[in-house]
Amino acid sequence: VKFFAWEIGYMRSIDIIVDRAGFYETWGCLVWVPAMYTLHTRTCVRSPTGLSPQAAGAIFVVGMAGVLLNFWADKQREWFREADGKIKIWGKAPRFVEATYTIVDGGKRVEKKSLLLASGFWGVARHFHYFFELTAAWSWCLLANPLVNGVLPLSYAIFLTILLFDRAKRDEGKCLKKYGKDYQKYAEMVKYLIIPGVY
Repeated sequence: VKFFAWEIGYMRSIDIIVDRAGFYETWGCLVWVPAMYTLHTRTCVRSPTGLSPQAAGAIFVVGMAGVLLNFWADKQREWFREADGKIKIWGKAPRFVEATYTIVDGGKRVEKKSLLLASGFWGVARHFHYFFELTAAWSWCLLANPLVNGVLPLSYAIFLTILLFDRAKRDEGKCLKKYGKDYQKYAEMVKYLIIPGVY
């Protein structure tokens, strides 16, 4: 559902912009995602988890909260940029950095700007939306109860944790290269990368 409601966000993601539709994206979408991202669900279908309805319900609610908060964080940044920064975030005027960068268009160097939001979810950590995505992933995998069904159902959450922490670092490098001092200023405003107070 999130894909259809937020399709433009995926088209602006680092995967699409940088990696485009090469082997990495194509093989990942056709082979890796269907196999890996459903492993915990297939485990639940084939093997009872032993979780009580209350425990399973609580884990499910935490997972859905992760999905909804991830969507909200992504939309918050999208609305902010669409309004050119003239929008309230959590009832307050937003803090942001107006970052400039240069592209080559038709052989000419053209200066552009981008607004880097440092309020709301984006003021907590520079990639705080990854925390919500990981919350959902770990919740779904924990529904397969690794204490009963072994560690294999956690494969998706483990893989996604490694992927998103690596992606956050790669994105930092790309943003520093693209925005330079403007991104350094942004990083000073928003100290943490993914987990506030930790990383």
